[in-house]
Amino acid sequence: MASVGGNFYSVPDATRRRVVEVHTLAEEVRIFEDGALIATHPILEGRHQRHVELGHRNIHVHKRRQRRGNDEVVLHGSGDRVALRPLAFYDAVARMMAKEQRP
Repeated sequence: MASVGGNFYSVPDATRRRVVEVHTLAEEVRIFEDGALIATHPILEGRHQRHVELGHRNIHVHKRRQRRGNDEVVLHGSGDRVALRPLAFYDAVARMMAKEQRP
């Protein structure tokens, strides 16, 4: 998110840089990365508001989440799939990684 005038405007998840160039015009905010336009947003009135463009955040498309019979979930319509795993799996992975990093 880019903070402009007390409000937050989304940038695509694929944005590589933490510092972007922002142009504030009369009716819109334009956000550039390396000179390329990566996002445009309408100006938000007030403060502490957020504007998220569709496609900038995968977390905002969870309403289209579909469950498949083979323990996979389609996160959004692009066909990306992940296996469903219990949290205990990730706990075990973290414990193994912690042991490997000790001298």
